[in-house]
Amino acid sequence: MTPSEPEQLEQSVERLTGLALEHGLDFFPMRYQMCPPEVLYSIGAYGMPTRFSHWSFGKAYHRMKSEYDHGLSKIYELVINSDPCYAFLLDSNTLLQNKLIVAHVLGHSDFFKNNAMFAGTDRKMVDRMAIFADRMDRFGQEYGIDEVEKFLDAGMAIQEHVDPFFARSGRPGGFREMDGEVKDVIGYIAAQSRYLEEWQREILHMLRAEMLYFWPQMETKIMNEGWASYWHLKLVRELELSDSEIIEFSAMNSGVIQPSPGRINPYYLGLMMLRHIEKKEGLEALFEIRETESDVSFIRNYLTRELAEEMDLFVYKKDGQQYKVTDKSLEEIKDNLIRSRTNGGFPYLTVKDDDLHGRGELLLYNRYEGLELDRKYIERTLPMVHQLWGRTVHLRTVVEGKEKTYMYDGKQLA
Repeated sequence: MTPSEPEQLEQSVERLTGLALEHGLDFFPMRYQMCPPEVLYSIGAYGMPTRFSHWSFGKAYHRMKSEYDHGLSKIYELVINSDPCYAFLLDSNTLLQNKLIVAHVLGHSDFFKNNAMFAGTDRKMVDRMAIFADRMDRFGQEYGIDEVEKFLDAGMAIQEHVDPFFARSGRPGGFREMDGEVKDVIGYIAAQSRYLEEWQREILHMLRAEMLYFWPQMETKIMNEGWASYWHLKLVRELELSDSEIIEFSAMNSGVIQPSPGRINPYYLGLMMLRHIEKKEGLEALFEIRETESDVSFIRNYLTRELAEEMDLFVYKKDGQQYKVTDKSLEEIKDNLIRSRTNGGFPYLTVKDDDLHGRGELLLYNRYEGLELDRKYIERTLPMVHQLWGRTVHLRTVVEGKEKTYMYDGKQLA
């Protein structure tokens, strides 16, 4: 009697897990869960199955679900960096799609467990976020949903400005100063603002803890997706596939790793770089690289002229309604890629002074990396920081090659 599809998938999971172990992958215990689109896209929008509610997550959900309903895009799986590692699979996937996905998430789980950027990660964040969500509901009942959501808007405007140093080092709380500046903006405001109530400080600390959990994934997007793609190719090819499955697999894999016009596909770039390194240095070198590198160091150390030419990488800019190639040199290509990955792709802000002019005003500093801050970002962010700090906020940055300081005093931006 032919096994049912769930039985076939269970057998494939067992086979792929065994192959992964034979090849030296070291991953967390895996938990697989089939989900309908509504559940999968809800997890995708919220970032976690247990996270607190916010209008921005709902907006992301409706956009993602609408694109799925209209056939514009599809999420086949989501994997959670936790111990055990949870992988959620779309229940409409074909058996072969799920085989590829299982192989892919085994690569992710190995990367989560072994890459240095994830050292210090809270592997129980699924449970911790459930506690956060419960606390947020209680705050809504006590202080009003609108008041809590308004404060969340302000906190989430600066949530990406954390310093992962303490999470990785295992050091206790505090702030790391570099050249008299503090990178952990949200943590600093949570600790030092004299105008926050205790429930508001608690929310900022919650947001900070969540961002420290997500941060390594932002730092390693290219490497992580490249590593998972490398292993789904390697492992699935070692399964016994029928002729029709081989054709289906080739089409699926091409959809995942094909180059993206006008932007970098992290799956493609990461996979191509890993393959290039393997040809020159062998598989053992890949395991060493996956332990120590972030996207920035990976690109800086391993993107070669030969590979850039093979992938037809170049620097371009928009000229009117057209895009024009401006440079094909390796250094410019590297510099542009590194700028896009530095600080997780977010503006690099630090706390420079918390008593500017002796009046308790806050001075933020933008570490200029060649890309100017978007004016809309400044207009949107400074009022939110003012709401958290309670006094005038300044932001020093670079505009058209010259240093410029913006100020928001609670009434207008100047």
